[in-house]
Amino acid sequence: MSSRILSTGARALFHSARAVRSFQTSARRLDAAVASPVLPARKPMGAFRGGLFGFFFGSTLAGSGVYYYILQEYKTSNELLTGDIYALQHAVERVNKYLVTLEEKMEALERKKK
Repeated sequence: MSSRILSTGARALFHSARAVRSFQTSARRLDAAVASPVLPARKPMGAFRGGLFGFFFGSTLAGSGVYYYILQEYKTSNELLTGDIYALQHAVERVNKYLVTLEEKMEALERKKK
C-alpha cells in the first residue's frame, strides 16, 4: 500500500515538472525553419587528423620562433666579429707604422755609424 502512495506521488510530481517546461513555437517560425536550405553536414575532424594538424602547426610555430632567434643571434655575433676585425686591422696598422718608424731609426743609426 505504501508503494502505491509513493508511486502516485512520484507520478504527480513528474507530471507537474513536465507541464512547467513546455516548448511552443509559432506556425510562422516553424515554416521558416522547415523552408530554410539545409546545409551539408560537416565531416567531423577525427582525433588523428586533429592531432596531426596540431603537431604540424606547433612544429611550424616553434620552427619559425627558433629561426628568428638564430637569425638575431647570427646578426649580433656578425656585428661583434666585424667590430673585432676592425679593431685587429687598426692594431696591425699601428704595429706596421711603429715598425716602419723603427726601421727608419735603425737606418739613421747605421748611417751615423759609418
